[in-house]
Amino acid sequence: MSADKRKPVLVVGLGRFGGSVARRLAAMGTEVLGVDRSPDLVQDHADHLTKVVEADCTDPAVLRQLGAADFATAVVGIGSDVEASVLTVLALADMGLTNIWAKACNTNHARILERIGATHVVFPEERMGERVAHLLNERLRDFIAFDDEFAIARLAAPEPIVGLPLVTSACRKKYSVTVVGVKRKGEAFIHAVPDTLIFPEDELVVSGRIEDIERFSTI
Repeated sequence: MSADKRKPVLVVGLGRFGGSVARRLAAMGTEVLGVDRSPDLVQDHADHLTKVVEADCTDPAVLRQLGAADFATAVVGIGSDVEASVLTVLALADMGLTNIWAKACNTNHARILERIGATHVVFPEERMGERVAHLLNERLRDFIAFDDEFAIARLAAPEPIVGLPLVTSACRKKYSVTVVGVKRKGEAFIHAVPDTLIFPEDELVVSGRIEDIERFSTI
């Protein structure tokens, strides 16, 4: 998710997902108004966000008092309380917000959120489960999958291409993956070019289809 630094973001629900999003946005320089019904969570985030308020955002009147209609972007991090999640998204949509990100706990929850005005629905637990499954492959060090079966991964350089320049190993032609960059031990990340030589213990950043990356990591 990207947020314009000039435009504040409203984050409703400061649990693990919402709190993480809010703190990261704040660290990136974005003004963040965080809202939660829990006084403990409000206190936990008080020193990290621009402003934190203890309030029940299922009430449209509360959202109006908070100036929710003035925000270009809202994140609804409420997941376990489906009713509160739905009521909050509905209230924000009724106020005219057109960029609403919402956490869903299952597909039915997601369908409801999309129908009432959420423009982006995320499944953080499901995504993490998929990511962990991929990372159980010991050669994969990091993995980000996209909806169209495309992914970007960081992995240990496969032995067959060690000692060769990328132009010779022909990863794109032979394995249908693109080597984007190389991280060498003790050195900064470098962008890959055709004459980049791959050393033992190098880590590669590659892009391609998920099945091609997984196959490439095991050659």
